[in-house]
Amino acid sequence: MDLSSAKVGFVGAGNMAQALAKGMISAGLLKANQITASAPDDGSLDIWKTWGCSTLVNDNTSIFKESNIVVLAVKPNLFTHVVRDLKECNGPENQLALSVMSGITIEELEKGLFPKVPNLKAIIRVMPNTPALVGAGCAVYCLNEHASSKHADVTIKILESVGICYQVPERHMNAYTGLCGSAPAYVYMAIEALSDGAVKMGIPRQCATQCAAQTVYGAAKMVLDTKRHPGSLRDDVCSPGGTTIAGVHALEKAGFRGALIDAVEAGTKRAEEQSVHK
Repeated sequence: MDLSSAKVGFVGAGNMAQALAKGMISAGLLKANQITASAPDDGSLDIWKTWGCSTLVNDNTSIFKESNIVVLAVKPNLFTHVVRDLKECNGPENQLALSVMSGITIEELEKGLFPKVPNLKAIIRVMPNTPALVGAGCAVYCLNEHASSKHADVTIKILESVGICYQVPERHMNAYTGLCGSAPAYVYMAIEALSDGAVKMGIPRQCATQCAAQTVYGAAKMVLDTKRHPGSLRDDVCSPGGTTIAGVHALEKAGFRGALIDAVEAGTKRAEEQSVHK
């Protein structure tokens, strides 16, 4: 599939869809006029129009009819509504459906889509995250049995244009949802809290937030670039009797690590609950 001439349609136009579309446009992978987005009303489509994308109101059938790649980006509980309202249609040859809906399995996607879109066979389930908007996304994906290496290659191109990606077994997708999909929110909370602490100690808010964000970014880059264990890098900062080990002790007493572990577990369980059959 040649992305330079491919038509990409988004069913759903919210934050995740916007992050992927804007990321692909910014990376030069697609032109805005190759993209169409469909949503129940004009509200969430306004920003797509400013990018130069085509928009449709409540017309998912046209998305499936005309798109080489269909990105399913509605909230998981709305998937049954999408399928119910979809008119039977055939799309382009070798069509690919990418689902970014958490908790919806490949089996459920096939059961819902195949009767309505008989030519559609290749489905790839993807869990991206919103930092794709700034080219720093982290995504995982798994393929159904009909998805070829060419379908996988085009998926990798799309995801790598906005960050990094890994192929994983489907049984791990909900856990990756709890990690990659949800964890940016936890990091934003950590940045905000670090900024609050600095303001409490007398630092102006704008500088506090910028320094907190840059520090988190720098620490993450150290892990990625050095490939060292985070614990080893932490030890480099903790000099005996110093300020950092005092702070680490305060975090341990507050249950910092346990809270993050619990958050990933809670996100994973919620993704499991979002299956349309539950």
